[in-house]
Amino acid sequence: MKTQHNTKRHSFGLTVLAVLMLAALSSKGQQAKQFSLEQAQRYALENNTSIRNAMLDVKIAQKKIWETTAIGLPQVTAKGQYQNIFKVPMVSFGMSFDPTLLPATGNLTKDDILNAYAMGPAMPLGVKENTTLDITFSQLLFSGSYIVGLQASRVYAQLSNQTLQKSKNDVIESVTTTYCMILVGEESRAILKDNLSVVEKTLYEIDEMYGQGFVEKTDVDQLRVTANNLRNSLSSLERSILVAYNLMQVQMGTPDSVRISLTDSLPGVIASLNIEPLVAEQFILNNSPEYQLVGTAEQLARLDYKREKWEFLPTVSAAFVHNEKAKTPEFDFSPKNVLAIQATMPIFTSGSRLARLSQKKMALEQARNNRDYVSESLKLAASQAQYDLLSQNETFKNQKLSMELSRDIYNRTLEKYRQGVAASLDLMNTQNQYLSSLSNYYQSVFNVVQSKAKLEKILNKEIK
Repeated sequence: MKTQHNTKRHSFGLTVLAVLMLAALSSKGQQAKQFSLEQAQRYALENNTSIRNAMLDVKIAQKKIWETTAIGLPQVTAKGQYQNIFKVPMVSFGMSFDPTLLPATGNLTKDDILNAYAMGPAMPLGVKENTTLDITFSQLLFSGSYIVGLQASRVYAQLSNQTLQKSKNDVIESVTTTYCMILVGEESRAILKDNLSVVEKTLYEIDEMYGQGFVEKTDVDQLRVTANNLRNSLSSLERSILVAYNLMQVQMGTPDSVRISLTDSLPGVIASLNIEPLVAEQFILNNSPEYQLVGTAEQLARLDYKREKWEFLPTVSAAFVHNEKAKTPEFDFSPKNVLAIQATMPIFTSGSRLARLSQKKMALEQARNNRDYVSESLKLAASQAQYDLLSQNETFKNQKLSMELSRDIYNRTLEKYRQGVAASLDLMNTQNQYLSSLSNYYQSVFNVVQSKAKLEKILNKEIK
């Protein structure tokens, strides 16, 4: 049995060694980088994928403004064409008088004059091969759709900037929450390790006392169960911390070659909460990116309705065309320069345009209703967020006091257990009470930070 036990222990040792070697190999190519909470937020603002895409949307919107503006500016186009006519049409102008056919001397007779008329030569209407070049200068003189489209492109750029700000607020909130989640996990891991170390030391002492007959085997088994439970909790916590680190790496936009390390401590984050001024701050509706977005959506709906109304007006444009040909035929009726002014206006569309106009008007009404709804929702959300932060802060203070009391009770019970005054059941109960209060305490810390980040997002607070 002892040999089998040693074999299992040896096998377990090899497994642990293999895991450590794999972890070392996987982290060999990684570069460790330390981040405070503020540094993590700033890094995410520059490297988060959603923010980078939102920044590209802003640049696209700026290019869209110029694209729309250019529609109403002078346009120059050139068209080159090569033409080959397999059979050039010919034209004849009939009989013509040819003086050279008259007799050189003598009196002219009627027959002489009639004989002087001959069929004229056929002439080509064009050339067999030719190359032409048309250069067209055009200018939009008036278009209601163009004027409204130009306004809408600027509003679209405004919408892109507001979306970018909302994305930044979302990322700051998520990074702050995950950062605190990791700190809570690491703090819990450290305390669980300390507790496991104390339990293992106590288990060793109680096991020695059991060998000497001072305690019962139940006491030893009870402590062994407690130690196993702590190990299981520690392993589960280790996995949760790893998942949180991976999540934060995605949120920050760090490459796989960078290994994140946090420099802020949980007590430091708790000390910097400064909740009272934040709760007392007044919510300004116009500062909210969510409200700005629905307001901009209403502007776009209004412009869309305006554009549809202006479709009833004519569109006026002018064009100047210059034509050049490599070969000019003998008979060329096409002008080299042409100036044209064109006006188009719909007369009758069987009511389709009125139907579209009614749709745009109803869409504008929907946008207004949505703006009013979001306005009231944001006011309620801000009030609720301030209330939640106050409530979570009070819970945090109470849980902190409970955790400190249960820790003192556990330490006193552990000392009594070592002296043989307290029973193992008492020790187990006080330890469970302490671990439960510790879990509640860290959960309250996380809830406070999460509530604070949510309120800062609603208030549109920027990083200082």
